[in-house]
Amino acid sequence: MAQSKKIVIIGSGAAAYTAAIYAARANMDPLVFGGVALGGQLMITSDVENFPGFPEPINGPELMERMKKQVERLGVTIINEYAAKVDFSRRPFHVETTEGTAASAQAVIVATGANAKWLGIESEKRLQGHGVSACATCDGFFFKKKEVLVVGGGDTALEEAVFLTNFASKVTIVHRRDALRGSQIMQDRAKKNPKIAFIWDSVVDEVLGDDHVSGARLKNVKTGAKTDVKCDGLFMAIGHAPTTAFLGGQLKLDENGYIATDDRTRTSVSGVFAAGDVMDARYRQAITAAGNGCKAALEAERWLAEQGLH
Repeated sequence: MAQSKKIVIIGSGAAAYTAAIYAARANMDPLVFGGVALGGQLMITSDVENFPGFPEPINGPELMERMKKQVERLGVTIINEYAAKVDFSRRPFHVETTEGTAASAQAVIVATGANAKWLGIESEKRLQGHGVSACATCDGFFFKKKEVLVVGGGDTALEEAVFLTNFASKVTIVHRRDALRGSQIMQDRAKKNPKIAFIWDSVVDEVLGDDHVSGARLKNVKTGAKTDVKCDGLFMAIGHAPTTAFLGGQLKLDENGYIATDDRTRTSVSGVFAAGDVMDARYRQAITAAGNGCKAALEAERWLAEQGLH
């Protein structure tokens, strides 16, 4: 039998946990479907230096564990199962997990995040958090006066490369084609930057290094020739995939597949809100996700009150 709740929160990153904290403090008795791998993208981040309140760097997984404990201290139930399907066609809304656990809710906050697209090679996975990153804003500071590679050819790659020149001594963009895909203004900005170089028609065949990235083995897609390039860091910038498949097309998405919301986190379905990276393709930061989680919970509380349900 499905549990009956005022609000269900789907996700377990900074947005979901913050929404849960605010919902609990507003006596909405939230239920969180957090998934098996709790914590979101910060679980593959090493030192976090840009989250307020921590004078010293804090490890990403530790930061998420602290958030989780704060949520649990407020009496929130977290179910470690992934949401598999939802029914937003009628109220109360219905959410069901991969394990068959079900809940009905008067309001829902979707905060399932987005996953960086990776190459899918073993050495890349092994060195994530040890020189391999998908967030220049998060990790660029750790590469002062070092040489890094950025993989990609679109606006994301160009923006990351330009940003990294604030720290790195040299940034090399590795692109599988012989021309960039990004906007002309970003192409011009990158090409004019004296710290940025380009390697064309190439893909990463292997990330080199034992405990930390020491280089990358590149493969020319036209000749098949392989070349080892020395670097201290490798930044993947080939895009992100928001976690929205379980929604079954019931919420409006933008042109990039992120949940479309207004500036108050409201989605195309009244009573359903979205927060964090699943609706934010621009910033993708823990602090902005947390801020959106706060907004979503406050908006849900007000919406429930307007419906006479809270």
